[in-house]
Amino acid sequence: MDVDAGHGAALGRALPTQAPASKDIPLGKRLRSFLSFPGGDDDPVAKLTKTHRGIHPSADAGVLRRSYAIAENMHRGQMRKSGDPYITHPLAVAQICAELGMDTTTLVAALLHDTVEDTSYTLEALHSDFGPEVTHLVDGVTKFDKAFYGKAAEAETIRKMIVAAGKDVRVLVIKLADRLHNMRTLDARSPASRARIATATLDVLVPLCDRLGIQALKRDLDDVVLYHLEPDSYARIDDHVQNRPGWQEYLAEVSAKARSALRRQRVTAEVTVRPRHYYSIWKDTVAGGHAVPFDLPRIAVIVDGPPTDCYAALGAIHGQWRPVAGRFKDFIASPKNNLYRSLHTTVTGPDGRLVEVLIRTEQMHRFSEFGVATTYRYPKSTETADPSGADQLSWLKRVLDWQQDTTDAAQFLASLRCDLAEAQITVFAHGQAFELPSGSTPVDLAYELSPDTGDQCLAATINGRLAPLSSPLRDGDVVEIFSEADDHVEVEPDAPRGPRREWLGFVKSSQAQMQINRYFDEKNEPGMSIADKVKLGRATIGLTLRKHDRGLASEVPLRRLAEELGYPDLETMLVAVCERNLEPDAVVEQLIALVDHPD
Repeated sequence: MDVDAGHGAALGRALPTQAPASKDIPLGKRLRSFLSFPGGDDDPVAKLTKTHRGIHPSADAGVLRRSYAIAENMHRGQMRKSGDPYITHPLAVAQICAELGMDTTTLVAALLHDTVEDTSYTLEALHSDFGPEVTHLVDGVTKFDKAFYGKAAEAETIRKMIVAAGKDVRVLVIKLADRLHNMRTLDARSPASRARIATATLDVLVPLCDRLGIQALKRDLDDVVLYHLEPDSYARIDDHVQNRPGWQEYLAEVSAKARSALRRQRVTAEVTVRPRHYYSIWKDTVAGGHAVPFDLPRIAVIVDGPPTDCYAALGAIHGQWRPVAGRFKDFIASPKNNLYRSLHTTVTGPDGRLVEVLIRTEQMHRFSEFGVATTYRYPKSTETADPSGADQLSWLKRVLDWQQDTTDAAQFLASLRCDLAEAQITVFAHGQAFELPSGSTPVDLAYELSPDTGDQCLAATINGRLAPLSSPLRDGDVVEIFSEADDHVEVEPDAPRGPRREWLGFVKSSQAQMQINRYFDEKNEPGMSIADKVKLGRATIGLTLRKHDRGLASEVPLRRLAEELGYPDLETMLVAVCERNLEPDAVVEQLIALVDHPD
């Protein structure tokens, strides 16, 4: 969805000059009326098709053309704030997905991703034209309308997107591509809007991209966020990158010597220059307090062999140049929380200059670049699936679990931001490793073990010594949790049971915050999410229809009624029914009249 499309488009529908197509008219007949491309013989889908078929040679270009034709027709007459025709946005989003190597279904959904939100094209028509997969993806990225849901709209939209991604992660890929193009065209908006959108991108979507492991996309998002939030810093770094005398020659020398060292050790590998992106340079410059951009030369060694050959390559590199103490990281033995795997080392290269070296297999390299998109980009390769790839979306499963425990959309969004925090630590308990946000405490770990262990947590030892439950844990700590359920723990009969409210003052993990809040909220009437209200509203109408001995074979009449009543979509009308802003009897009477007397 386009940040340039205000709710006016959603409410007024910004209809094209031609009458919208009905799903009752055959798709082929509809397409023949508007399949010609605007602007003469130029084919706007040519680049998209070429990119897609360059990665997937047998892809169906016809379905891309059909989906583009519908999107162009439905968005005709709509313009972006930049003055460009609106269709340029979904086409650009599809192009980004194509460059990632996503499948045809994803590209079709990307082309159509704003039609349901910003035009009269319905989910039913979409389902009829392109099937359930495309419909699910488009529905997953369709926003709730701020005019009706107020401040809760953003958080509820993200919750809806996360739930949809639990069924199909391609929802998140489309959303990230959508935001990247919006960020690239953000200059048309006011400075305040640019700052707000860029900050929201940095808070949620960039970490989401990182968790999906799609570094090829994250680098672009990082840089465009820096451009909008720190324009002066971006300009300084850009000037630095464009004016580095002797940089290419130096990296060519380093690469040649690295290849020679690898050949001497009989390690087959490709050595490539690996320039750092602007945000990475900026972050290290700020963290180190440097007066000028801190940008170490960097190369990547892609090993043609098993993971053990990475360590042989490491030996060859360290045999060629002296390693810098404290600058070696082994993300093969201990992958990052997004399952990124590689060896990182810094050496004193030619002329005494520091050089960063990344060492990984081809499989690791593909996965580090494309993350969850890898299986779509290389569907026929048996070597692309990361050995631990089954755990790639374990964080998403965890989020889906605890999102069900809160009905407060703002709390959900705050907890999601915490869960996606970049800074993570690894601690050990009961023979297992656990990833926790930086600054977590034994209580956070207790809730990670299980909700009951967290609720009944009494004490903890850190590296064998008894410590307060509020003690911040450090990377590598070995922790033991003692709870009321342990047989060897004696609890005074009148001692208070369950979690303490003061724990909320120091816990860091989403799991702990959710479980503690839920414990104290159990006596209160539970709230309802928008999704719950939609279900209840639909059920209420169904029961009211029964009183008239009627039923609905499809939701088409309901959607027509929602449009007649001025709601942006059916879901919003169902929420109004649930909240009794619309009386169910009145809705059903109008619905029956609409069906019985369509004229």
